[in-house]
Amino acid sequence: MAKILVTGCAGFIGFHVSRRLIADGSEVVGLDSLNEYYDVNLKRARLALLHASVNANRRFRFVKQDLTDRPATEALFRSEGFESVIHLAAQAGVRYSLTHPHAYADSNLTGFLNVLEGCRHSGVRHLLFASSSSVYGGNTRMPFSSRDNVDHPLSLYAATKKANELMAHAYAHLYRLPCTGLRFFTVYGPWGRPDMALFIFTKAILEGRPIELFNQGEMRRDFTYVDDVVEAVLLLLEKIPQPDPAWSEGRPDSSSAPYRLYNVGGHRPVELSAFVEILERKLGKTAQKILLPMQPGDVPATAADIDDLVRDTGFHAQTPVEEGIGKFVDWYREYYRM
Repeated sequence: MAKILVTGCAGFIGFHVSRRLIADGSEVVGLDSLNEYYDVNLKRARLALLHASVNANRRFRFVKQDLTDRPATEALFRSEGFESVIHLAAQAGVRYSLTHPHAYADSNLTGFLNVLEGCRHSGVRHLLFASSSSVYGGNTRMPFSSRDNVDHPLSLYAATKKANELMAHAYAHLYRLPCTGLRFFTVYGPWGRPDMALFIFTKAILEGRPIELFNQGEMRRDFTYVDDVVEAVLLLLEKIPQPDPAWSEGRPDSSSAPYRLYNVGGHRPVELSAFVEILERKLGKTAQKILLPMQPGDVPATAADIDDLVRDTGFHAQTPVEEGIGKFVDWYREYYRM
């Protein structure tokens, strides 16, 4: 069995990736600091499910640790001998970065550097790391392509994710560490984060409170169901990047080093107003809507060009947004008994 480190295993995507790896027979060491950015009880509930997975006593072990702790991170990599690392731990959230900037420097920069060093010194064969569609920032040409320049971030969160991509490339070049960056596009689904729109809207509608729609509700997002994201991650885990002999300057998605970047999106952008209409139908309740202007750091639209991902892995998103929202609502009602 391959031994794989999944950082952020108690987080939304990390939980789903870990559960799938365990089911597929991998040995997973899950790491998470269980910080209080959002409800720790939700994180603990995810962990309980991982521990309860079939054969989890042999295939899953949890390590409570902060990646900014350099000695502890060095010791973990030295003692475990990971074959691959899926790095999903990060300080998330565009709006939170406006008020808590230092949390992003600590987690997303220092923490990631410690992961890179651990991978370098322990001979990890492949590092997959989470980037974000936020790196596209001020780009306006749609759909967003991983081949486009992304030098105009609109939030510190986006800037740290772009920095992660550059840091990983440096290690791929200097130490031939194979690195694959994953630009996730608005991931949603059961066990989602309480700071994400779908969770916020569902909670407010069920409690009879109004929801806030920024940019007058005219936002457009490439919503990506979490099971589709997991499928893309696992497909790419086995596709270890090689130096691209045809690489030329101006191609940020590949390199003369063992390095690749991919968009991971549903490839079906949806208007926020239509998204809310579907949610209203699934809940059987009409939302009270407050229309507001655009918030700082936000962008009016996202859309993923996933041609490279499809070409290299055969990936296709399988979950229509109506089905995905329905699954989230079913989970929410069961978990919160509403």
